[in-house]
Amino acid sequence: MKKLLLDIYYVWINELKVVFKDEAVILLFFIVPLAYPVLYSFIYNNETVHEVKVVIVDESGSALSREFKRKVDATADVKIIGYATNMEEAREAVRRKEAYGIMYIPRDFSKKINTQQQTQVSVYADMSSLLFYKAMLLSATEVSLDMGADIRVLETGGASKEEDATTRQTVESEWVPLYNPQNGFASFLVPAILILIIQQTLFLGIATIVGTHNDKKRFTIASHTAEGKNVGALKLTIGKAFCYASLYMVISVWVLRVIPYIFKFPQIGDPFTIAAFLMPFLLAATFFGMTLSYFCSQREFGMMLFVFTSVLFIFISGISWPWTAIPAPIKAIAYIIPSTPGIHGFIKINTMGASLPDVWFEYIALWIQAGIYCITATLMYRWWIQNYDPEYKGMTIKKS
Repeated sequence: MKKLLLDIYYVWINELKVVFKDEAVILLFFIVPLAYPVLYSFIYNNETVHEVKVVIVDESGSALSREFKRKVDATADVKIIGYATNMEEAREAVRRKEAYGIMYIPRDFSKKINTQQQTQVSVYADMSSLLFYKAMLLSATEVSLDMGADIRVLETGGASKEEDATTRQTVESEWVPLYNPQNGFASFLVPAILILIIQQTLFLGIATIVGTHNDKKRFTIASHTAEGKNVGALKLTIGKAFCYASLYMVISVWVLRVIPYIFKFPQIGDPFTIAAFLMPFLLAATFFGMTLSYFCSQREFGMMLFVFTSVLFIFISGISWPWTAIPAPIKAIAYIIPSTPGIHGFIKINTMGASLPDVWFEYIALWIQAGIYCITATLMYRWWIQNYDPEYKGMTIKKS
């Protein structure tokens, strides 16, 4: 047992030397995880926008359309800067960045309302920022609901003020955004991105190390084991994984605690619970990255996988797209990726204040992934060496 631990420790220390000797790995393991969260948080830090500039195309020209425009302009989120005679003129204003959206009121707007038919107002937004679309859509929706309530009161007619008030709003409602007091885009999306950044930069750094060994035809001694050492594939895999995971335990403090504090994202989870949850996540992400990295025949190939998989992983995680709307087969595929249970569990703990038993499913899933990917990484390492350097099939380095 003592020899096993010493061998793993030896691999751990020597892999640290490999990491700190490669400038590209230092960049990917340290600089990128430090800079990426700041960049994403800064981009989305303006969680709400007000006075979004909008151009109106009003083909109705009726009293009802004028009322709609007046009420939209009175909202805090939209500011009508002008009117266009047709859609092409309005699109030109958006192209020139004079406005960030268009509201189109059709010719039959008033006619349909007066004949008790459903009408519609079309909203077009400059998607350079999702916040523009959100502000315009919410303003148009609130105004349409308000005008609809007024129309219902007029249709009943002759009632008392109390009855009119009841008709106008049968059920009193209040909008309370749980766990997102700013009702902002960043507060729900950025925590998920932070978890994905940890997984993806971890994989990118490992893939760069493996790609370097491939480039230099140094296939067996990935940890620079000294002569006379007898280290098997399992010891090498575990030692290397502990090296990467230990580095990212420190990096995770910056990514998951300091960044949310600086940008004032919701952060009500217990730090010790988050630390306990991160242990299986980091191990699962490390072994997952090691498994994939053995397919990287060159240093640059890891970057290609990084770019291709990052957007895919965030979409199937159920954050940017509702988890309940994702088909069961895609959910099953999503739970093969450590970032999926990692994102779900971290958000429940950090943003919603859940305890470890509350995320027991995600916690166990990560430990299972860590075990499975440890086996696959070991098998891949053994296959990698035996196929590329038969001289070292026994994983023994002899003295010269």
